[in-house]
Amino acid sequence: MTSLWHYAFVQQAVLAGVITAILAGCVGLIVTARNMSFAVHGMAEVGFTGATGAVAIGLPPAVGLLAATFAAALAIGGLGVRLRERDVAIGSVLAFGLGLGILFLTLSPRYATEAYSILFGSILAVSRQDVIRSAVTGVVALLALAAIYRPLRFASVDPDVAEARGVPIKLLSAVFLLILALAVTEAVQVVGVLLVLTLLIVPAGAAQRLTAHPGRALAYSVLIALASTLGGLVCAIYTSWPVSFFVSGFSFAAYLLARLCGPALMRGSAPSGTNSQTAL
Repeated sequence: MTSLWHYAFVQQAVLAGVITAILAGCVGLIVTARNMSFAVHGMAEVGFTGATGAVAIGLPPAVGLLAATFAAALAIGGLGVRLRERDVAIGSVLAFGLGLGILFLTLSPRYATEAYSILFGSILAVSRQDVIRSAVTGVVALLALAAIYRPLRFASVDPDVAEARGVPIKLLSAVFLLILALAVTEAVQVVGVLLVLTLLIVPAGAAQRLTAHPGRALAYSVLIALASTLGGLVCAIYTSWPVSFFVSGFSFAAYLLARLCGPALMRGSAPSGTNSQTAL
């Protein structure tokens, strides 16, 4: 079994997993601060539609996945910025996207293997080109996130005050949705459409239970995402069980531990005059 680590497909899976986990850990912290879990789910579902549509016309699934998540990001950003508007907008986009996905699967039933990979992930099947694409996507997304992080964080904590001070709320929301689309596309190759919240929500949720300090929360989120992804890969390589199961299991275990241990840690680390929500 040890010799498996010398194979290219395992090394490529590890590299893709590390890139995805770092991006997901960083983006996920903003997602949870902005209450956008439903947006992640919606983008992933619409991405499934794009991937199945691409396969049906002979294109790589990743092309359709990225195009559809970008389209969903633009649609959600255009239809609703604030929470009340956003949930309805996401639900509307999601319903239409799923309908299209069902149509594409009906028209192309022979692509069952590709559909399964999109739904549940296929990180052990990534190619060298996929790793390069993941690295480029990750760097672009992280640089964009770093560029808007401070005003985006302000807008996430108190959008009304941020808007009153001249922060471009709508522009920041649109840019972040595009960054989120890139992160969703990356996460789908690891855990699939159905379990995308495993990397983009759960590690960040656990991190926020452990500390009220923004910098430490970011570090914890990335570390939990990395540990869950790499631990899932190791377990999957030495067993016949799927990677996505182990990744979801490890991240959920981290969340449960954070809920148990978090209150004591938060009492000792919370900055004076703030709480875990306003720290982000």
